[in-house]
Amino acid sequence: MNASHTTAPPAVSLPRRRLALGLATAALAPGWALAQSRAPKLPVVQVWKDPNCGCCKDWVAHLVENGFPTKTVESGNTAARARLGMPVVLGSCHTALVDGYVLEGHVPAREVRRLLKERPKALGLSVPRMPVGSPGMDGPAYGGRKDAFDVLLVAKDGSTTVYQTYA
Repeated sequence: MNASHTTAPPAVSLPRRRLALGLATAALAPGWALAQSRAPKLPVVQVWKDPNCGCCKDWVAHLVENGFPTKTVESGNTAARARLGMPVVLGSCHTALVDGYVLEGHVPAREVRRLLKERPKALGLSVPRMPVGSPGMDGPAYGGRKDAFDVLLVAKDGSTTVYQTYA
């Protein structure tokens, strides 16, 4: 009697799989690198904040998630606001500087990008106080609540106009 033997096809060896993966990666890498080099480089956002403030940390995370490199100073928010000329009445819990513009409070990254694209003659942007639902004030502790708020364009003389409304 002849016993019938079946054999499985030879498995692709691990070195071959690695070689195939490496070749595929090498083929795609130049396109990815080119796309990355064409992406606009965003300027660093320097942030002054209280080291114990969670919403400030969350706002910085919001900026990073939206492509902004950041540099954080864990003190001096009030002094930075005064030095940069942002009126106290427009104050919040953190102050930032990006490409010559002052940012005060929970300004959405979308409006920072718009500011940098439009380049108005202004001191910067402010979201006064700490509206719930604004970036950094939108975590689970707030239960999905979203209060309406305005992003204000602050002129060099301290006057303001509504730059964007969030309802």
